Amino acid sequence: MAVTSTDHTSGVLRARPEQIAAPAAATPGRHPLDLDGRRDGAFLVPAGLDPAKPAPLIVALHGAGGIARQVLDLLAMQAGRHGVIVLAPESRGSTWDVIRGGYGPDVAFIDRALAKIFQLHPIDPARIALSGFSDGASYGLSLGVINGELFDHILAFSPGFMAPASTADAPRIFVSHGIHDEVLPIDPCSRRIVPALRRAGYDVEYHEFDGGHVVPPDIVERAVVRFLA
Repeated sequence: MAVTSTDHTSGVLRARPEQIAAPAAATPGRHPLDLDGRRDGAFLVPAGLDPAKPAPLIVALHGAGGIARQVLDLLAMQAGRHGVIVLAPESRGSTWDVIRGGYGPDVAFIDRALAKIFQLHPIDPARIALSGFSDGASYGLSLGVINGELFDHILAFSPGFMAPASTADAPRIFVSHGIHDEVLPIDPCSRRIVPALRRAGYDVEYHEFDGGHVVPPDIVERAVVRFLA
């Protein structure tokens, strides 16, 4: 089903799971999105999903210069353990559009990717999270608060900043950051972002860990468990 035409420069996503009356069940495993021959993306469907039961969905955004496989690898264990579908679209350029100058092409592509997933398997509209690492975490925080009506949780691993054009609803937010991060140092990044989010009234769970620009498996598990709680 095609996404309703919209000006994506606002950062607003239009695809919704309720637009699809009765999607079929997706085949378990990793699959390419097949939406673009150059920069595409992939999605992961864990084994054992009940096609009659809407599944939770995590949209996972890679870091600068990254690809879909990296964030699928990051979430694969938890996806299988907890029965979560993971969608990993790739940015149109080396990183996400707002970091390169403004919302637009990546928002449009994520909308197309969401519409495809919503056609492939029933998705629980109350359990959709936006996740990301590094630049993907910065973009996830920004896009997530714009689209709070779609994403009830944001999972941000080592973000650098936020640049929302607007806000909607109040998604619950999980943030983690390594205290020895030399790529996006914690002091000007998460230690500024998290207090600002809390002052704005967001429900934020924040974890610092003894490490660098990485995401430890136990941090991923905490984030996913909070999302599904």
